[in-house]
Amino acid sequence: MSNVRKQAKFYQPTASGVIECLLCPKHCHIAEDKTGACLVRKNIEGVLVSLNYGVCSCGALDPIEKKPLLHFMPGSHILSVGSMGCNFSCSFCQNHDFVHGRQELEIITPADVVAQALKLKPDNIGIAYTYSEPTVWYEFIYDTAVLARKAGLKNVLVTNGYIERTPLEKLLPYIDAMNIDIKAFRETFYTEVCRGELEQVKQTVIIAANQTHVEITTLVIPGLNDSVDEIRELAEWLSKISPQIPLHLTRYFPCHEMTIPATPILTLERLQKTASHYLQHVYLGNV
Repeated sequence: MSNVRKQAKFYQPTASGVIECLLCPKHCHIAEDKTGACLVRKNIEGVLVSLNYGVCSCGALDPIEKKPLLHFMPGSHILSVGSMGCNFSCSFCQNHDFVHGRQELEIITPADVVAQALKLKPDNIGIAYTYSEPTVWYEFIYDTAVLARKAGLKNVLVTNGYIERTPLEKLLPYIDAMNIDIKAFRETFYTEVCRGELEQVKQTVIIAANQTHVEITTLVIPGLNDSVDEIRELAEWLSKISPQIPLHLTRYFPCHEMTIPATPILTLERLQKTASHYLQHVYLGNV
């Protein structure tokens, strides 16, 4: 199997031949023949190349509520597609096989995806970029989203929100809705569990909420991010952007490397009550 060798956007070479990637806040410095932390952006002879351009690991026609998006065209369906790669390394990853390309892979073009989405109308409203982390599939998503918009289709992004401002703002005019993971509301959780930064994700939420429909998901993990104080702070912060932003508090189950027992439903109900003091729409997921 071979994919299109697509030059990546948002990088700069250095005098030593090392490339600095500028897509996400990690700013990986990538030596010749090496990849960045996402595993899908590679330095090939001094050019940063997207290894997952046109690589599709999964596709399905899903209810929009499965994204989850409950306040964006409820009752509709959307063609969900994903690739491989992620700029986080979460020990509880629910899509580990997708991230590492362990599913069956298919080579597609942006035109292929748009054609399939149109073929599924009227049951389908557009395309959701999901499963693996879509922001590291950036070049393919951008090309597809532009075509989809011209064809009258909706574009939805389900993301961890770990992307720099410039690429985000270039993509946002073509995105109709986003579900952004806020995996916790403590910087230590992000650095120790996800190898990322909360502040950068918060920046994405603020920028996106001012330009498109945004809903937030937090996977509640016992002992790690399930305190009343933490969820109160998250809800209060979101309410200052808009009290109408929907928050999905999702039940965790043991997955990948994490063996902590599943989140008690009573914990979720307590946190939902807390968050509802600040936000108008707080939902429980995976219950």
